[in-house]
Amino acid sequence: MSAEVEQPQIPIVKKKPNCFVGFANLPNQVHRKSVKKGFQFTLMVVGESGLGKSTLINTLFNTSVYPNRDVHDAEEPAKTIKIETITTNLEENGIKLKLNVIDTPGFGDFVNNETSWKPILEDIEARFDSYLEQENKVNRKKIVDERVHACLYFIAPTGHSLKPLDIEFMKRLHHRVNLIPVIAKSDLLTEEEIAGFKARIMEDISYNKIQIYRPPIYENDDPETLQENKEIVLRMPFAVVGCDKEIELKNKKVRGRQYPWGIIDVDNEDHCDFIKLRQMLIRTHMEELREYTNEVLYENYRSNKLIASGNEFGDGGNPLAKFEEEKRAHEAKMTKMEAEMKMVFQQKVQEKKNKLMQSDADLHARHKEMKEKLANQRRELEETKRQLESGVRPGTPEKSRKGKSYFK
Repeated sequence: MSAEVEQPQIPIVKKKPNCFVGFANLPNQVHRKSVKKGFQFTLMVVGESGLGKSTLINTLFNTSVYPNRDVHDAEEPAKTIKIETITTNLEENGIKLKLNVIDTPGFGDFVNNETSWKPILEDIEARFDSYLEQENKVNRKKIVDERVHACLYFIAPTGHSLKPLDIEFMKRLHHRVNLIPVIAKSDLLTEEEIAGFKARIMEDISYNKIQIYRPPIYENDDPETLQENKEIVLRMPFAVVGCDKEIELKNKKVRGRQYPWGIIDVDNEDHCDFIKLRQMLIRTHMEELREYTNEVLYENYRSNKLIASGNEFGDGGNPLAKFEEEKRAHEAKMTKMEAEMKMVFQQKVQEKKNKLMQSDADLHARHKEMKEKLANQRRELEETKRQLESGVRPGTPEKSRKGKSYFK
């Protein structure tokens, strides 16, 4: 191996222009370009049926992302886990957002849920593969990004701890997607029960070494941002209540649920963690989720995929050997295809030959039949001619004619 040549380090000198140059407007240029292009965000929701997934999504984006469903028109329970995508184009203050919500009906609704995570993981990896394939094309101008940027995992409000299904799902998927666990329908629990439930969930997550998404901390973050991120982390997993209907509370309309003992205000931080979830997911860290998906989760998957397929050659890799191996595989494939085509050709020729032989036999039989028919007709004509020449009326027996001449 050749010795590596050390590159001399070039010192970086920090300087300021003597007057305004203009590169300070780069953020404005990026902003204009982004506004013109628009944004895209793909959100996956996973959880058992009846945990209010569609209601929470409608509440988060304050619009009917999910169509209203009639209880009487409810579909039969799914026999397999489905992957359904709902796309909605949203616009707020001139900013356009293409929102893709991926639902997973059927998850956790079976007697045996050991492999419920598998079709969801396969779908996430298939989206990575699709993006990788587009990157490897010659023309990469129109790359469609269908990668999942965040996954809201809905935990049933049991008040105990995570179920084996919850742990298995998060262990299988935390290295492929930004996991955000939420306690669904938290209004079924008291404040003390929620606090204890959250603590046990975080203990299970830590014990099983599950990585959930947490807001990143940067050196140049201001104290207010640091405090907001700290409060978000302390509220995790988010105990949420979803409701897209308004009720009247103190002479004003609020989104919430009314019970005999009082009212749950969705937008009140003292009642649930909906505000903190929306703040992290949409208002402050949506772009962070997109970047982490692209720069960490996807890059890790891409590197492992290329290494496994032999397209990335390290110190032990040999491009020529790989090329020769691919060449031999291609030649073997071509030889196999040639043999198959030859066999198909011979089969077609034999079928055509059999068909021609059958046609020839049919023609010969028909010719023989027509020849015999002509011979019979010739004999009949000759017999008729002979009778005419002998003075016998055709069709009259000779015996009767002799009898008549005797009486004469």
